Amino acid sequence: MTTEQLRPRPDSLVPHSTSPFGGDRLLFLAEALRTFHDTGALAPSSADLVNALVVPVTSRPNRPLSVLEVGAGTGVVTRRLAQVLRPGDRLHVVEANPRFADRLREDPALAARRPGIGLRLSACRVEDLPRREGEDGTAGERYDVIVSGLPFTNFAPARVRLLLDLYLRLLVPGGELTYFGYLGTSTARTLASGPRRGARHRAVVRLLRSFEAAYGLGERTVWRNVPPARAYLLRSPGGRDQ
Repeated sequence: MTTEQLRPRPDSLVPHSTSPFGGDRLLFLAEALRTFHDTGALAPSSADLVNALVVPVTSRPNRPLSVLEVGAGTGVVTRRLAQVLRPGDRLHVVEANPRFADRLREDPALAARRPGIGLRLSACRVEDLPRREGEDGTAGERYDVIVSGLPFTNFAPARVRLLLDLYLRLLVPGGELTYFGYLGTSTARTLASGPRRGARHRAVVRLLRSFEAAYGLGERTVWRNVPPARAYLLRSPGGRDQ
């Protein structure tokens, strides 16, 4: 695991004319074909889905925020977060795919973010982040917002449960979590992969629906995405300062 602070570069050193987005699509497709189990899609999220995922940051309390993004991919959500965060905010990005992590390190939009926004990249799985225990026995670092891009339905139910429990531990009381899932995947998974994997997929969906029933604030269907998706907004137990 490597964790590093990504420093803003002076404007004179930022290649403003370079657009990463075409290369991002090609890289995303290549990694999806190579490691679909961990990537979970064939294209980055659309602008509409990105906007749905960053709602807790755009409708924020009037104080500095600490944000964790898990599964950043090529950075389409990361770049949007860097646009809407304010000086004093902190963004911790976790990306296990080394090729995606390399792309994030060189992203000109992230390098050109406004001063005063802390940005840290950890090239590892979120489960492998160091656990610095606080006095109350909880993880030492906690977050106001978590944005998860992990493909839950590609994982075994036990790992999904571990991830959801971890997110709750990492959130401050009243902190908010967003993630998304694609529409119509249960039938497609059964037809493409057989009944055994279809059953595993349905077990994960039931687990997610139970989690959403306990902590959910709402959901939004995003038709302008490939494939169409549904974004979920949840809140951890406890109060929230406004």
